[in-house]
Amino acid sequence: MRPSRAACARRIRLKTSRALGAVIAASALSAACAQDSGFEQPPPAIDFPEWRLVSRDPVSTEYELEFPSAASSAHPANDIVPLRVLVPSHAEGPVPAVLILHYWGALDLRSERNLAVELNRRGLAGVLLTLPYHLRRAPAGTRSGALAIVPDPKSLIRTMDQSVLDVRRTVDWVQSRPEFAGTPIGITGTSLGALVASLSVGVEPRISKAAFLLGGADLAHILWTSSRVVREREELRRAGYNEAKLREALKRIEPLEHLKQRPPVRAFVIAARNDTVIPPSASRKLIAVLREPLVLWLDSGHYGGFLVQKQVQRSISDYFGAELKGGAYVPPKRIAAPILRVGLLADMDDGMQVIGGVDLWRDRAEGGVFAAFVAAPRGFQLFVGTQSRRGLSVGVNVGGEGVQPSLMWSMVL
Repeated sequence: MRPSRAACARRIRLKTSRALGAVIAASALSAACAQDSGFEQPPPAIDFPEWRLVSRDPVSTEYELEFPSAASSAHPANDIVPLRVLVPSHAEGPVPAVLILHYWGALDLRSERNLAVELNRRGLAGVLLTLPYHLRRAPAGTRSGALAIVPDPKSLIRTMDQSVLDVRRTVDWVQSRPEFAGTPIGITGTSLGALVASLSVGVEPRISKAAFLLGGADLAHILWTSSRVVREREELRRAGYNEAKLREALKRIEPLEHLKQRPPVRAFVIAARNDTVIPPSASRKLIAVLREPLVLWLDSGHYGGFLVQKQVQRSISDYFGAELKGGAYVPPKRIAAPILRVGLLADMDDGMQVIGGVDLWRDRAEGGVFAAFVAAPRGFQLFVGTQSRRGLSVGVNVGGEGVQPSLMWSMVL
């Protein structure tokens, strides 16, 4: 018989100490206490281990700790949650903390650590949470993130349950520390991290501010249109799913279902107009359910935004620096991000060529006219055309052979 939640909590408190070995032991207890109801209920309370000093400089003091996940999986390595915590070195009292969630398949946390340092400069702490099946949580023999998104709705639900419960337990830890006592808590995430963050905001009332970078809502629509999950989508089709059936299967973990039930959060959404991984339509659904959030649209695709990463991270840090201290943030009207393309160009003279390019001008309307400078094996060319939803563009290219009708299939990075 599965032990009750109260019994689980008592057992964990009795068994957990402030040493790493006890944390590992507590992971097994946490697995026994895994909740059947998912992330909607708070995880059982535990005694957290003491954090360990990693480094210190004039801006940041960095610590690390591990604690057992509140959910269990078939992989023990996945059920231990590592945290990296950066606190302002000059802090003289409790400071607000921001949970930082990484993107799918992250190989390191350098970008998230850079954001935490920016937060430290504004008097805030940054708490880096490793998501299930990533980095140290990836089972032996698997790459980081390989088991996080799989073509099985039940597995997706279990992983999202664990992700959100890990966030909620991290909030428990933040509130247990005197360095953050009595201060508001924020959360931010990129791509997959933004999806987890949006669902966490929908169920965790202690999170008062949120910034979503390259995120969205309507998980079924994302999985059915994203350029990042082509193989997974085909396997779902073979299993008998379509977008509507998948939407019904994933309803319990759909951010739209949870965000519309909690009071408005003054959130900050940064989305990309040419994103093929998290489609702009999904970002607009997130914006709509958040009830008038602050919004910044990048002209890039999903990956081109990393070319303006410093500017984006400063905007996110400025948002939390103002909003978590009782102020009001005004986002920039625009951050200039280049629109990079890779693909194929075909015309009557040169046939088909692999190309890479950058847009020189673009009508901001979806499907609008654009002009791109492209590099091909047979020289540099200027392409002017109109792009469809599937990446196929019809237009003309200007090169050494003059002006020619041409077709280009391209993906915006």
